[in-house]
Amino acid sequence: MSDDQTAADAIVARIEANPKYHELRRKRNTLGWTLTIMMLVVYYGFIGLIAFDKAFLARPIGEGVTTIGIPIAFGVIVFTILITGLYVRRANGEYDRITAEILQEAAE
Repeated sequence: MSDDQTAADAIVARIEANPKYHELRRKRNTLGWTLTIMMLVVYYGFIGLIAFDKAFLARPIGEGVTTIGIPIAFGVIVFTILITGLYVRRANGEYDRITAEILQEAAE
């Protein structure tokens, strides 16, 4: 094994032993699964409406031709953008900060 590989293995071992690393993994996984479940509920809820209650989605809003399905579909898209933005904000803020701390401590 080369010296570079040995040094890299030592850094990886220090990272894996760091409690902040385990905290980061826990937080990231919890948020990821929470947002995934939320997205699945919203998306499959909308698909369920399409499959089982077309009449509800076909109801016109007011006197125009726009149905209630249009703002609900738009809401699904907006929800997707919002939860993506939430994850990116968290990843670029808190998660990146913790990662930098972990790397700095591992390099010492």
